[in-house]
Order: sequence, then structure tokens, then C-alpha cells
Amino acid sequence: MKETLQICDLGRLAYDRALDIQHRLLELRQQDLIGDVLLLVEHPPVLTLGVRGRNEHIYLSREMLAQAGVQVYEVSRGGDVTYHGPGQVVGYPIMKVKQHPGSIRVFVTCIEEGLIRLLREMYQIDAVQRQDKYTGVWVGDCKIVAIGIAVKKWVTMHGFAFNVNTDLSHFEWINPCGLSMGVTSVEALTGQKADFDLVKYQVGRYIAQAFDREASDCLLADLLPDPIDEPNCEPANEPIHEPTHEPVHGPFSDPKELFQTGSPESER
Repeated sequence: MKETLQICDLGRLAYDRALDIQHRLLELRQQDLIGDVLLLVEHPPVLTLGVRGRNEHIYLSREMLAQAGVQVYEVSRGGDVTYHGPGQVVGYPIMKVKQHPGSIRVFVTCIEEGLIRLLREMYQIDAVQRQDKYTGVWVGDCKIVAIGIAVKKWVTMHGFAFNVNTDLSHFEWINPCGLSMGVTSVEALTGQKADFDLVKYQVGRYIAQAFDREASDCLLADLLPDPIDEPNCEPANEPIHEPTHEPVHGPFSDPKELFQTGSPESER
């Protein structure tokens, strides 16, 4: 019987509230008080600056961004500057990875392969992994999925941003990931808006299959001992329901030995 990956839909939620939820779940996962979880969320417009981020890669001043209601957060994930906003599926895997050389790269590869397969099978988009140092999912020279992971005591947080119906003009505020390359979305490539809730559902299933897991929908209240009080969020009130059509097959890579049940002492 496959292990379970719990899929929790947070709806639309402010970035700082989602970050707080990540930290709380991270601690619970480190103590083995919960299993592996994938949070799915949509954020209002926000910029995040990773550990290798450079302020000059943000083209607008903080004052101009603040006037537009856009906040900037410096965070512990890898990578440079990234945009999050409406029409983008953001995934935060809170998952325990095995302590051995290459495990984090394998973890990132599983995410990439899951989303590549989703794009090819469901939207006929020929997406690929790059064979250089750049992570993420690409269509030609344009990135459609950005990935930035942090690992603390061998539990992951932060994650990926998948452009579905994203307003790509907002990327003009930044040099995305510091790469001076283009960005794209499902809407831009297909010429029509995608069913956002359906894509979100598909993301959870394809990511679970990429890790050879069984997806199981859950509510945030199932994971945290006390409720989150956030008046500015629009949370999902129900777990994601399965559509009548969904061809998902897997696993894609061999994620054996990637996960463990113990909590190592070291922190990455």
C-alpha cells in the first residue's frame, strides 16, 4: 500500500499567513506529529527574495510597490526574486527527505517531472527540465514553474510557483529568479484561461504520483491543533473534489529511499 501525501487547499491567502502555517507544520513534521503535506495556495501580488536574491533584481522601489499594495518578503528558500499573484498555483511541500547525497536534487526533480507530465498530458504543452544549473519547468526559454526549496532538519518548506492564468505583466517588476529570461503561463500558451480549481486539483495528484504517493485531501484544521484567524484570506472550505476525468500515472522517477521516518540532527 502506498504512503499518503495529504493535499491541503488554503484557497487565496496572504503570503505572511501562509508562511506562518508552513513554519507551524514544519515543526510538527520534524517531530513526526503529522505526515507529509502539500499545501496549495493562491496569493495576492507579492514578491519574495531568496537567500541568493539581489535587491537590484527588483526594478520598482519598495515605496512604489507598497503604493500598489505589493509587499516584499526576504525568505530562507533558495534562489533569487520571485513573483506570486492571482492565477498562480503555489505549492508548499512539508515533507521529510532522507539524509543522503543528492536527495534534495532528487526531490526537486520529482516536482519538476510531475508538473512536466501534467502539462504534457492535460494541456499538450511540451515542457522540459533544463540540463544546466537552473531548476524549474521550462517551455523553450521561458519558465512556467519556478522552484525554491528550503530544508530544515531534513523537512522541506517553501516550494514551487506554477503560472496558470497569471498576469505576466507583473513579472516586469523584477528580473525573475535573476536569470534575465522570459516567463510564460498555461493561459499564454493555450490562448485561453484554464479552470484554475481543476489545475490545482491536478497539481496535487501529479505531485503525489511523482513521489509514488496516494493523494488524500484534508483541511487545515485536520493538521493544526488550533485554528488560523485571518480576516483577509479566502480559504477553501472543502477539500478539493475529484473531477470525473483525470488520467494520472506514476511514479515518474525512482523516489525510493528519498523519505525517512526519523528526524536527523543536522539542518540543511
